[in-house]
Amino acid sequence: MNLPQSPNNAPDADDDLEPVGPRPRPKGIYALPNAITLSALFASFYAIVMAMNGRFETACIAIFAAAVLDSLDGRVARMTNTQSAFGEQMDSLADMVSFGAAPALIVYQWALKDMGKLGWIPAFVYIAGAALRLARFNVNIGVVDKRYFQGLPSPAAAALVMGLIWVVDDAGIKGVGRVDWAAWSAFAVTLFAGLSMVTNAPFYSFKVFGGRRSVPFIVLVAIALGIAVVSLDPPRVLFALFCAYGLSGYVIYGIKKSRGKPVSVIATSTDEPDEEGLHR
Repeated sequence: MNLPQSPNNAPDADDDLEPVGPRPRPKGIYALPNAITLSALFASFYAIVMAMNGRFETACIAIFAAAVLDSLDGRVARMTNTQSAFGEQMDSLADMVSFGAAPALIVYQWALKDMGKLGWIPAFVYIAGAALRLARFNVNIGVVDKRYFQGLPSPAAAALVMGLIWVVDDAGIKGVGRVDWAAWSAFAVTLFAGLSMVTNAPFYSFKVFGGRRSVPFIVLVAIALGIAVVSLDPPRVLFALFCAYGLSGYVIYGIKKSRGKPVSVIATSTDEPDEEGLHR
């Protein structure tokens, strides 16, 4: 016999509201990836201080160290499942300092300040290009073809400018502002790097390597040989590599254009009015 349920035996209304499955991970700040980001930020701060004291070679090495650390924090967060909105914002702000403000200030202190107000132009174009590039990257992060970067990545732009400084300083040339060819080279390279960050040229991202994707054994041999070559003369080899990378996006753009292939790296539909200007 089924007895009617009394009010005391009725199921609790709150039982139907209990979540099914694992609870969502609480939002928080994770120490390891953010510590790496802070280390990159300190390296860029250290670079600025060294440039103010005339130690430009040390400043360049510090910016390269910041670039290495910047490449690690996101990977460490994904490997340890410690991604967070806070970490993303922290990384973006640190990148603006490390690869936007710091290189602009260092190259201005190194060669452009003796040009007067004319020296402001490439330094400001560079720092503005870095800000615009990072903002566009954050907005388009979900719709860009992961094989390519839209515009020159800010770490590569910083490496291009810092590589020039390192090469010239390593050659023993001091007082660069009074050496016409060196000062105008700094002007041109800084302006090129700043403008390249806001172009639509596709620069290869190298994201197909590493992570969980396997690679042929010969790739590891090539990496080992590359490290050996860089160790022979780090300033010149690194500068040459980043010069080649800085031009590669325009080469890819020209090849795709000549073959009639789409040159935009935006992967979404062109039907959206807000994205009309992103598909040219």
